[in-house]
Amino acid sequence: MAALSSGSIGSLDPMSDRAVFRQIADRIREAIDRGTFREGDKLPSETELIEYFGVSRMTVRNALQLLQGEGLVVSEHGRGVYVRPRPPVRRLASDRFARRHREQGKSAFIVEADAAGSHPAVDSLEVKEERPAPEVATRLGSPHRVLARRRRYLLDGRPVEFATSYLPLDIARGTPIAQPNPGPGGIYARLEELGHRLDHFEEEIRVRMPSPQEVKVLQLAAGIPVIHLVRIAFDSDGRAVEVCDTIMAADAYVLSYRLPAT
Repeated sequence: MAALSSGSIGSLDPMSDRAVFRQIADRIREAIDRGTFREGDKLPSETELIEYFGVSRMTVRNALQLLQGEGLVVSEHGRGVYVRPRPPVRRLASDRFARRHREQGKSAFIVEADAAGSHPAVDSLEVKEERPAPEVATRLGSPHRVLARRRRYLLDGRPVEFATSYLPLDIARGTPIAQPNPGPGGIYARLEELGHRLDHFEEEIRVRMPSPQEVKVLQLAAGIPVIHLVRIAFDSDGRAVEVCDTIMAADAYVLSYRLPAT
């Protein structure tokens, strides 16, 4: 535990109209940002913070709960409150679906993991035929049945995203795409081998707080939002050949795009 001494966290401003518990949270947050408390460090105890700031136990608890809600700290029952380790960030580059990667036998997830210097893995894999939700059916041209591929991605053993790809059955049924492991380069390489040369992708992105199920699947700490990304792959004939619905832990990603100026 980092030492709690005069000036290590800072003091309260008695003239401020900001609530005292928020000021305490501000001071601890600033101490984390400047490295006074580092990832994995145990914060001072409630009793130490009460004595340091001269406030009630409830005020200190409210401050710590605020920081937990922001995902900065975690509370371990019977042990104390710790600065939450931050996962390695994966940068989602705009060229992650470039054909050159598929020709090298790499899926987009492998490309991203290699760039981050991390070990990728996939689990919770499910492949089955099903009736699509209305919004998926509309994007794919209203097929009655689709092939759904569900999987969870891990980076260095930590879940970072889960995704479901929906493909028209007239394309995917009876092909390697319907197998748990579609082969080098993933389903996009197989689509192109089947004559559906990919032309472009469209993505819709929004950030929101996770559902209870998403918290469980991605093992999210309190206060961590998710990135909800929906991607549509189009072939050179203009047909939508895949809809991919992805939920990602927002603290594990940076979205990086190169946009033309003309």
